Amino acid sequence: MTVPVLKQAGALLARYDVLISDVWGVVHDGLWALEPACTALTAFRERGGAVVLLSNAPGPSQQVAKLLDAKRVPRTAWDRLVTSGDVTRALIAESHHKRVYHIGWQSDRAVFEGLDVELVDEEQADIVVATELNDYRIETPEQYRPLLSRFAARGLPFVCGNPDLVVHVGEDLLPCAGSLATIYEELGGSVAWAGKPYRPAYDLALAAAAEARGGRPVEASKVLVIGDAVRTDLAGARLMGFDSLFIAGGIHRDETMRGGEIDPAGLAKVLDGLPVQPVAAMAALA
Repeated sequence: MTVPVLKQAGALLARYDVLISDVWGVVHDGLWALEPACTALTAFRERGGAVVLLSNAPGPSQQVAKLLDAKRVPRTAWDRLVTSGDVTRALIAESHHKRVYHIGWQSDRAVFEGLDVELVDEEQADIVVATELNDYRIETPEQYRPLLSRFAARGLPFVCGNPDLVVHVGEDLLPCAGSLATIYEELGGSVAWAGKPYRPAYDLALAAAAEARGGRPVEASKVLVIGDAVRTDLAGARLMGFDSLFIAGGIHRDETMRGGEIDPAGLAKVLDGLPVQPVAAMAALA
């Protein structure tokens, strides 16, 4: 099956009532808003559609909304925002563990605010929560293997607050918490994944969409997932029975793009073997 390649998304988007859009790689590039994407989402909302941004960002949605403002993503482009941080908070609360060893940036600790937990050192921990690497600019996931081995040997549960393996920051490709969770599973540890492509994140997104629509139910056939990652966005859409639009110029751009245009052979290779193909592909949402 050949996936159609679009230059403009307006006609496709008009077929749907709800868009569940990825954030990083679709509406911003890690540094600044991608203006054509924001314009397309704003136009969709102006025609009566609802847009839910679903991000694997590890912070709670209130914190991430402020970051989107700083990156100049206009509030007119979205109705609701759901993050991995929101799911992480729910998973921590459900676990009933109180002593948390945190791996990630100091600023990520907003995810623990208001929860009945204590951040402790390695020896005291009864649960591990990874939101990022401590400094993904200079560290590699393999540097964490000895620490993760010790936690796995103790049988500690591990909450992955960002299931992405890597992310583009400008032109740099940097590791995310999902790379640590993958190592933890290799070591025999138990991982709870807080975000895409797992159902809890989409259940929150659907509830947010229904709220944005004044309580009207959301039909699966009227939902389009927009994303740039096969492993998370396209897999999540397939799990939920939603159509998907693949943004080739995002995380897979080194494989799918040549000279600023989609390379058909590269696109076919990235999408090869998927049980459900996206309904279309674009270099960037516009």
